[in-house]
Amino acid sequence: MRKGLQLTLLLIIVILRYAMAQNEINIPTPTQAQLDWQNAELVAVFHYDLHVFDGKPYNQAKNRITPIPDYNIFNPTNLDTDQWVKAAKDAGFKIAILTATHETGFALYQSKVNPYSLKALDWRDGKGDIVADFVKSCRKYGIAPGIYIGIRWNSFYGVHDFMVQGDNEFAKNRQAHYNKMCEEMVRELCSNYGDLAIVWFDGGAHGPEKGGADVLSIFEKYQPNGIFYHNTQRADIRWGGSESGTVPYPSWGTFPFPYSHSTNQQVVLKNNFQLLKEGDPNGNYFMPAMSDAPLRGYNGGHEWFWEPDNEKYIFPLEHLMNMYYNSVGHNTTLIMGLTPDAEGLLPQPDVQRLKELGDEIKRRFSTPLAETSGKGKKLTLKLKERSQINHIVLQEDIAKGERVREFVLEGKTKNGWQTLFEGSSIGHKFIHKFDEVEVDAVKLRISESKGEPQIKNFSVYNVEQKSSSK
Repeated sequence: MRKGLQLTLLLIIVILRYAMAQNEINIPTPTQAQLDWQNAELVAVFHYDLHVFDGKPYNQAKNRITPIPDYNIFNPTNLDTDQWVKAAKDAGFKIAILTATHETGFALYQSKVNPYSLKALDWRDGKGDIVADFVKSCRKYGIAPGIYIGIRWNSFYGVHDFMVQGDNEFAKNRQAHYNKMCEEMVRELCSNYGDLAIVWFDGGAHGPEKGGADVLSIFEKYQPNGIFYHNTQRADIRWGGSESGTVPYPSWGTFPFPYSHSTNQQVVLKNNFQLLKEGDPNGNYFMPAMSDAPLRGYNGGHEWFWEPDNEKYIFPLEHLMNMYYNSVGHNTTLIMGLTPDAEGLLPQPDVQRLKELGDEIKRRFSTPLAETSGKGKKLTLKLKERSQINHIVLQEDIAKGERVREFVLEGKTKNGWQTLFEGSSIGHKFIHKFDEVEVDAVKLRISESKGEPQIKNFSVYNVEQKSSSK
């Protein structure tokens, strides 16, 4: 009888272990590129194009359909990509992206296939290569470089929303020429500048199935370890549903179908991009959201490109910190738009604000009062002494997938355990800010998970509040 009971118990244990293993197998996990992307947390995107030099306010709709009359207005007399990238480094950015081409179609490098490029300029005798300068600066400062390629709009070639206008043979020939040129530009950019953290196609990139260029196969050949964003064939990350630099809570890193807002438009557009903002905890595809915003997006501004006398639009420090809490602290990567000026420098007020941002993030989060990590559904973090706390940071080991579905944070006060927060998503990072409470321990209780929870970081802080910069 005893032997039979032992065999039965052994069988039950085997079945339970098998069930747990099967459950964990079904948890979507990130590629190394996606893991690097979320670990970066902060990403800069530098927008630079011909119209920075025209003395007129940036008008996206007009720029998409109006060629620049004289491309030799491009003349940055003091170009210094080291200065750009150092400013990003000082803010804590780990990845930096440059617009190699944007809506004018002008290319900021030495292209052999696109005559509308730096080769055409008087500047630097037609030998300048800002992409090369930028990538070199990134490597100098230990930042991973990325490239942004705009092929959806090209006012010089007359391409609107991917397509040459018209349906006659001439238009078809021009479309074939444009598609081929785009493919070869992508080949140049993906093969001539070393490893890239991300190749970002502005507004997407039609694949051959929609009459566009075949860019994905080129990317996969030359940049197999990077982030591809995006077309109807593939998207490694997703837009977070606004250009506010924030997402709501929760924002899961998983998604129900593979190609973000390139596909299933009716579902994606519903309820003001709710699915893009929130993701889907039951989604079978790992596709974390990004939160993007320009640094000059305050007080009614939304400046992706530099214009003179627009310093009033630079976000105050406290607004940037709020953005940080509601992007990085909500399991997304924050992409911030930076605007080099017509001289070729990032303006000093922008540089100063970025330095303040980096310093403030370090001030708040570099010295936890206590921290721990571990597996399982309950972790208790004991402080050395009873202390005031007002911030808690949680991180899952997302290399093993997002496993937590529901959790409770409790603090042990002099009156016993008190609930501090009840939540759902943790993901790469969850930051909870609250009024000060005095505790000698904090407990994380995970009431629901998919597989065994893997907590990479559980830390508490007492952040002294300071007045914001103006």
